[in-house]
Amino acid sequence: MTTLAHNTGPRRWATATRRRAAGDLAVALVAVLVITVMTRWLFGVSHTYVAKSIGLYFGLAALILRSGSDEFTGPGLGPANRVTLGRSTLVLPMAALALEPPGFPDDVRWWVIAVSTVAMVCDGIDGAVARRTGTNTVFGARFDMELDSFLALALSTLVWRSGKVDLWIVLIGAFRYLFVVAGWLWPALTVELPVSQRRKTVCVLNSAVLLLSLIHISEPTRLGMSS
Repeated sequence: MTTLAHNTGPRRWATATRRRAAGDLAVALVAVLVITVMTRWLFGVSHTYVAKSIGLYFGLAALILRSGSDEFTGPGLGPANRVTLGRSTLVLPMAALALEPPGFPDDVRWWVIAVSTVAMVCDGIDGAVARRTGTNTVFGARFDMELDSFLALALSTLVWRSGKVDLWIVLIGAFRYLFVVAGWLWPALTVELPVSQRRKTVCVLNSAVLLLSLIHISEPTRLGMSS
């Protein structure tokens, strides 16, 4: 009986943690819906935009539950992961705009710049929270990194789809994913990399450069092309 109780306790804790994590994800879904609907109402983007944004969020939620459930610091996702999840509610609705038809008016572009800037400014808070609460995990660090990478990919795609910059700009946001593909071909690249503030800084600088590019895409010259 003692052994049974000992084994049941962790299972009950894991079940409760996953249930609370699902609650955290449900709250974040509401936030995504609010930002998505607001974007749709303000700028009149396509009817399918809401479905695209929610689809991206459900994909993220599935990856979180699959990849991080054993590392949740509880109750639920844990304080640091909640901060990162909050940033994702800003990033994903902007990323969904990259799936919209090209040719955004300037007001949509400035909305993307404003929301993405808030998401970038909040970057680093999750790490500070993790250190302060002693809830650092490999999953949390990966979650933060992958969200930064996805933001860079979305921004680079938006810059390209403006029609003012050639396709090469997408490479700035695609480096992380090209590295993953390279790891499939050369398994040595899949070895866990040591923690590096330099990589984090480069990722943030990439996104900052892309935001500056969004600011200047109204210029008549076509970057990367001969005049």
